[in-house]
Order: sequence, then C-alpha cells, then structure tokens
Amino acid sequence: MSLIRLNAVSMQFDDKVVLRDAFLKLREGERVGLVGRNGTGKTTFLELVLGRKEPTAGTVDVNLGVTIGYFSQFSELAGHRSAVEELSELFADVHATQARLDAIGERLAEPSLMDDGGDEMTRLLTEQAELFERMDAIDGWSYENTIDTVLTRLGFDAERRVLPVDQLSGGWRNRAALARILVQRPDVLLLDEPTNFLDLEGVRWIESWLQSYPGAVLVVSHDRQFLDGAVTRIVEIENHRLHEYEGGYSDYVHAKQSRIKTIERQFAHEEELLAYEAEASDARRQAAKDKSRGLRRKLADIKKKQAPRPVDQIITSIYADLHVSDNLVQVEGLTKGYGGDPLFSDLTFSLHRGDRVAVVGANGSGKSTLLDVLTQVTPPDAGQITWKKNSTFVSYNQVVAELDLDDTVAHAVSAAPGTLAFSATKKNVTRFLTMLQFSEMELRQKIGTLSGGQRARVAIAQCLLSGASVIVLDEPTNHLDLTSAQVMERALAHFPGAVVVVSHDRYFIDKVAHRLLTFDGAGGVEESAATGAL
Repeated sequence: MSLIRLNAVSMQFDDKVVLRDAFLKLREGERVGLVGRNGTGKTTFLELVLGRKEPTAGTVDVNLGVTIGYFSQFSELAGHRSAVEELSELFADVHATQARLDAIGERLAEPSLMDDGGDEMTRLLTEQAELFERMDAIDGWSYENTIDTVLTRLGFDAERRVLPVDQLSGGWRNRAALARILVQRPDVLLLDEPTNFLDLEGVRWIESWLQSYPGAVLVVSHDRQFLDGAVTRIVEIENHRLHEYEGGYSDYVHAKQSRIKTIERQFAHEEELLAYEAEASDARRQAAKDKSRGLRRKLADIKKKQAPRPVDQIITSIYADLHVSDNLVQVEGLTKGYGGDPLFSDLTFSLHRGDRVAVVGANGSGKSTLLDVLTQVTPPDAGQITWKKNSTFVSYNQVVAELDLDDTVAHAVSAAPGTLAFSATKKNVTRFLTMLQFSEMELRQKIGTLSGGQRARVAIAQCLLSGASVIVLDEPTNHLDLTSAQVMERALAHFPGAVVVVSHDRYFIDKVAHRLLTFDGAGGVEESAATGAL
C-alpha cells in the first residue's frame, strides 16, 4: 500500500526549476535513498512531502492518518529539556497509564477500601488488569530500555544525556533529534543526512535498525555504504526529473552506467567516474567475503593501477610537478588527554610518500584530537612529532575555518600561497574545478554567498591543489555530493604525498585507505592494514 504519492509534481522558484513532472509512490516497508548533486533540490523534495512547501504544479497526497517524522541535517531540536526528557515525552500514553496504575495501587493498599463490601476493590482490580494489558500492548514496561538503547548506540554518555538540549553542540543536538525520531517510530521516516556526526558503530547500528523498520523510509545521504545496506531503491534527482533504480547504491551505479550510454551525458566524465564506482563496488563485495592478502592486493590495484582515463590524466598532470620526499613525519610516544585518562597514549607511527591512513573509532575516542595535535593546533601531553625537512601539511578543518567569505571561488583556489594552480595549466585547473561541480557562474561567486556544501568543495579544492606533502582531512565527505566525493577519491589516489583522514564513511575509507589507526576509546590505538571491507 502506498502511503505517499507524488503526481506530476513540478517545483519552481522564480525562474529556477527544481522539479519537473515528478512521479513517486512511497509504499509501506520501502526504504528509498534520494540522491543528487548539491543544489538539485533534495531538501526541497522532503519539504514538499512534509507539506512545508506547495508544488507549483501537481499534487502530493498523503494517506489519511499517516504520521511523518522528519530529521533535518540542521537540527530543529531546542529547549531546556535534556535528551532523555525529550525522548521520555514521546511515551505520554505510557506515563498516563503508569500514573493510573500507581493510583490504583495506592487505593488498594488503603484499609477503607472494603467499607463498601468489596465492590470498589473488584472494580479497581478489573481496571488494573485492563491497564496491565494496555502496558503490554504499548511496550510500556520497556520504554526506558528503548531510550537507553537508542542513546547508547548514538554515542550519548551519562553526562550528555542529562544536559539541556540548548547546551549541546550542533553535532550532539543533531544526534538528539535523530534519537527522538527513531524512538517516535512514525509511519514514514524522512531522513536528511542522518549519518553525519555518527561514528562507524553508530552508522552500522542505524543501518541495521532501518532494515527491520516496518514503516516507509525516504533518506537523503552521501554515505554510499550506508545506502548499499539500508535502502531497497534509489531515486536520483537529475535534470529536474526523478530517475528510479531498484536495489542499493552498487546496483544504482551499475544501472546508471548502462543508462548513461543511451543518453547524452549531462556532465563531462560522469560515465568514467561511475566506472570507477562499479569496479570498486565489485572489489568490496569480494573483499567482504575474503579478506585475504590476495584480495587486498586486488583492491590496491583498483585504487592505483587502472588504465589512465581523462579524469586521471587531468589529475596526474596537475600533480606532475609536485615532488615529495619519501619520509614525511615521525610520531613517537604521543599522548594526549583533557583531564582524567588520556584519549591516546604512547602512540607511535610514521608517514611516508604514498601513505593513506584512515583514523577510525567511536565518537569521543580522540580521532580529531590526534589530527589537531598532528597539525599543531594543540600540543601533546607527551611524545614528539618530527616533520622532516621540506615536509608540509594542509588541514581541511583549518582551510574551512580560514575561508575568506569576500573572496571569489576562482581566486581563492588559484591564488593561495604555494598552490599547484601556478604550475598547472589554467585549462587543467578549470577542468578539475568543473569535475568538482563548479559552474562558471559559481567560480565568480563570493564564498560568503555559497551553501555549506559548496564551501566544503572550495576547501577540498584548496587542499588538493595546496602543494603540501601531507593532506589532513576530518570528515571530508560530510557535505559533498556523490560526484564530488568520487572526484576527491580519484585525486587522493594519484596524490604523490601522504593522506591522513578521519571518516565514518566506510565506502570512502575502503576506496582510499591502505592503513587504519583504530581508537578503542580506552586510550589504545591499533595500527593495521586496510582490508577493503570495513
């Protein structure tokens, strides 16, 4: 049974067309992934379904009585109540039933109960039995366990659970909002980038949770592995129209690759990038079945040794004049904490030319702190970091923080100190920025007028073209559309220096990383080879 139907829906803002003649049915038990480039209207699409926006033409029909829950990547949760109180409020029926049971229990304990010969006791016992059945039906006995499970899986410790929502950071407020909608269990879930700010375990848990969700789900996500595991159908907004593909992300990649061969390509190099995705998708499936050294080698071959294609030729030509030493940095006995037990202690590792290191672990385990120490934002408590002669680094977080909002995109990328844009041809730099989805008009725009996703692409472009020998990235895929993430992956594959990245995006890690630093949350860090099947 379809719960929501879009019939010939068109949406336009002034002269800008967002959707044209869109048809969609969202059925009970379906899990649909909504994808598309930044700015194609994915969030607008969700707002149409919610009824917050009216279509220019066509209709959006929601079955009578269907409840819809919406999670926004920009948290709409605020107030003085804690996360536990916000979730507990959803069980008003349980609280009312329990209050009545408590009142009945108190009355049954009173000596005067038998003054009427037992009639009142009989009536109260009958009501009590009915209320017990009611509590069974609404899972009233286990609601506190439900709240605890969701908050635990989303990373809430005891302190954050009781803080007023207004005192939580933006990331934790987002998680509280996500917890609220998961506990609420509406008929239809609309999720806008639900995996941002989650660690790997949190992403795996919500993926598993959605697989058994009885209602309908429509989710916007850039996390390809999450889409592979959580959804049963992909809907792409492309050229203002909806295109549907059965299956998860990997199925979509293969199906779209076939479809693209029959239509005029809208963007240069798209078929080529999809070919990389298809090859990596097949390799990951193999690696998940057998994590042997032989399969790791095959995955490395896909990452590094594919036949040159135009995308690779553009990137390799840009990096042709970047010379990087073999030894870049030595980390010895590194320890760091903020009171109490250290986040990590006695950590030792080195970075060399060509290294690709992914830092993984639970939220709060010290991953971003390691990057801060490595990039000299904060000093270590003990240990030493030795950057070798002529070794330099660029930090994605620092680049984002230092973006000049009055500068244009083209100037910010091309005029940064040491940028490879000086040595590469203007044609190749322009083609590279085009692959990152920058139009000629956007290149002339001031950064302050851009969306968060567009600014993220500016920072990524600056990092990739910085000329540094080590690129340090903290959750770089969070605000990138799929195509921009693919281009970044190809650039990192050919970057001659070293890359250190914190990410919860399993697909990205599997395609880029050769080594893992896994934080256990108790001060320990384990170094291991990447298997290609995280």
